[in-house]
Amino acid sequence: MNDTKNRRSATAMTRRGFTQMGLLLMGTSAMALRGTALRADSGQLVFVNWGGDAGTAYDKAYGQPFEKATGIVVKQDGSGPTEGAIAAQYESGKPSWDIVDVDPFSAETLGKKGIMEPIDYDVVDKAKMRPGFGWEYSASSYFFSYIIAYDAKKYGDTPPTSMADFFDIEKFPGKRAMYKWGSGMWEALLMGDGVAPADLYPLDIERAHKKLAAFKDNIVAYWGGGSESQSLLLNGDASMAIIWSTRARLIEEDSGGDIKFTWNQGLISPGAMAVIKGNPGGRENAMKFIAAAQDPEKQVVMFEMLGQGPANPAADTLIPAEDARFNPADDANYAVQVPLDMAWYEENYGAALDEYLKIISA
Repeated sequence: MNDTKNRRSATAMTRRGFTQMGLLLMGTSAMALRGTALRADSGQLVFVNWGGDAGTAYDKAYGQPFEKATGIVVKQDGSGPTEGAIAAQYESGKPSWDIVDVDPFSAETLGKKGIMEPIDYDVVDKAKMRPGFGWEYSASSYFFSYIIAYDAKKYGDTPPTSMADFFDIEKFPGKRAMYKWGSGMWEALLMGDGVAPADLYPLDIERAHKKLAAFKDNIVAYWGGGSESQSLLLNGDASMAIIWSTRARLIEEDSGGDIKFTWNQGLISPGAMAVIKGNPGGRENAMKFIAAAQDPEKQVVMFEMLGQGPANPAADTLIPAEDARFNPADDANYAVQVPLDMAWYEENYGAALDEYLKIISA
């Protein structure tokens, strides 16, 4: 994500930042899904997500049940909680946002600047998270992955099964598509260059970018949003792409099974909820909302509506067996993936992305 007051201001965008670039320029204004400015009043919380279908899903899964249980209205704001926008909310002295859907490394960066509330783990239950996915300033709420999707008609009985295959043009001819904002791509590049998953961190950015520079002539596009990645494959512009797992079912269905995907060497990453310090709806109510969102049945609703992998492992058994293959956090799928190292991203993302963007834009 980008922070207007540090080196990330021009470049550091996460998986959602591309679609929110224009909204970031709004600074402290919080726009509702219908374009109405929101201000959290007494008895109300504002949950800020990344727009599109997310608002509807979050409202059905979490907002409406929370209001029914507590009487507290939860407004959905789809304007995109980039680092810069969150910082601007706090620095205004009168934030209109309460809870944000945020990358954990962004929340930790902002938290260390005094902008985020520490998660109250007396209210939020770490036992309802996968081990290692609760941080000081954010609590995991779902999972998604960067995975290889490919033209099954083109590759037939010998489909790609690894990042080495993704970068092997001789064995798997055709154009490729990669993510514009770097996350997960460094790991993919390094595995494609022969680095074992267990040896990835700390990432050798120089080696990854050397691999990228040598391969870039084979890349037809660097996508910035999920619909763009789908179009590149469905239109035949790319024979293979690294896409978000939340698009896996959609692209398989839309192609009639002609586009398939693999979890092998996918890069799995958590999404999280965090609370802005001094939020108008109150820290206590915000923590109660995050705790309520840990309910496994509610997380299954998010899986069904948005393809989010549940953060609470108890939700896994509630997902029908025939749908488990679309869940990035399913035991079988998780076992063949590599978790992104949030601590590495917190310290290195901005500088690494600056160099990545120089290469792909040259």
